[in-house]
Formats: sequence, C-alpha cells, structure tokens
Amino acid sequence: MNSPSIRKPQVSVLGSAEPGSAAYEMAGQAGALLARHGITLVSGCGSPATRVAAERAVAVGGLVLSIVPPDQMPPADWPATVVVPCGMGDARNLLMALSGDACLVIGGRAGTIAEVCLAWLHQRPLLPLVGCGGWSDSLPNNPPDERQRSPILPWSTVDELEQQLHRLELIRAS
Repeated sequence: MNSPSIRKPQVSVLGSAEPGSAAYEMAGQAGALLARHGITLVSGCGSPATRVAAERAVAVGGLVLSIVPPDQMPPADWPATVVVPCGMGDARNLLMALSGDACLVIGGRAGTIAEVCLAWLHQRPLLPLVGCGGWSDSLPNNPPDERQRSPILPWSTVDELEQQLHRLELIRAS
C-alpha cells in the first residue's frame, strides 16, 4: 500500500533582476504562482528578483524557505516562513541548487551561473525566464555543457511557467 505524499514540491528561485524591469515583475508573478499551487519556494532573498518572488509567495499564503549565506538570522521582516542561516557564504549555492525539485532561473549574474551549473550537475530541471534579458535568456541554447544532465524548460509568461511545472509533475492535476 502506498502512503500519500507528505512533502510538498519545492522550487528554488535563482537569479537577479532590478525593480522596474520585466524580469523583476515576472519573478513576483512566479512566486505567487508557486504559492497558489502549494509549491514551497526556496530563495536566498538576496537579490531584488528572488526577494520579490518570496514576498509575493508569502503574501498569498505560501511557504518560503530562505537559505541565507551568513550565520546570523535576518531581520524579523525577512520574507520567509522558514530561514536557514547556513554560515557558508558562497558555498550556500550548492544548498540552493539541491533544495529544489527544479530551479527557476531569472536573469542572473555570476552567482546564478554557479547555482545553475551545480543544479545541472545534480540533474535538477532548469526553468529559465526568457525574453526579459539577463543570463537566463541564453540558457536554453547554451546549456552548462554537452551532457544533457537535466531538462531546460524555458518560459516567458506565467502561463508557460505553469505548463512547464505541470510537465515536471510539480503541479498535480486535480
């Protein structure tokens, strides 16, 4: 007899985008979408994009796990329901890559590239936002290497993101 699943799906949000940009707005919409579907959002909340995703998820009643680099707890208004201060600095990137059943990639800089490569090596599906600028735009045509370690499923609207999450079975049909 199979037991019902207790653990909710988790999606790590990786990347960076500045307030006012299209990618920033898409990050917020993605956070709310994940929460509405009962998916736990994993975020460091360190960039404006990852923070707005967490804020919007919390605003609609979602669960947000924030893995922060220092060894200290963040302020009480930190946008998360659970916080893990790992004290590992940039080594936290591995925890971010491994904590999601998939990784949402929004824009991004060097830290995002590091997280994406770790997710790729550990066979986590990658969901890059395309059409809004940043490093995630090039990911579908330029994977970390030739090994095809995991699927790269691009999206440019929240409807497309929702379809990709269904494809990965992170959103279950009701």
